[in-house]
Amino acid sequence: MERIMGLDVGDKTIGVAISDLLQITAQGITTIKRESKEKDLNRLEAIIKEYNIKKVVVGLPKNMNNTVGPQGEKVIKFAERLKNKLKVEIIYEDERLTTSAAERLLIEGDMRRDKRKTVIDKVAATFILQTYLDRKGRE
Repeated sequence: MERIMGLDVGDKTIGVAISDLLQITAQGITTIKRESKEKDLNRLEAIIKEYNIKKVVVGLPKNMNNTVGPQGEKVIKFAERLKNKLKVEIIYEDERLTTSAAERLLIEGDMRRDKRKTVIDKVAATFILQTYLDRKGRE
């Protein structure tokens, strides 16, 4: 069995989550502070090698009318670079409501705002990956 990686790709950070070996649960592992495309890909490459990742679920931000806007285009371009460099399978997961769901969860957990900002992307990546794993488990 191999693990699956989940990514929440933003302009400033990339939230990273991975599945367990049975591909049932997702857990957030880190938030990468974006520096350059090359450094970002190198950081992801190290994680992909460490956890033997072959499949990456990338949160795709869509507009509420289901179209892909400028932010979605950036995410697709980044994911394609990742796919070409590291030869991993890319799966896009609709992420329209994940950040707000992650924010709600952290607020309910009574986390201070400054602390929430440091973990929100990792939690969003976990939501993205867990959504995919749950759907895959039902198929």
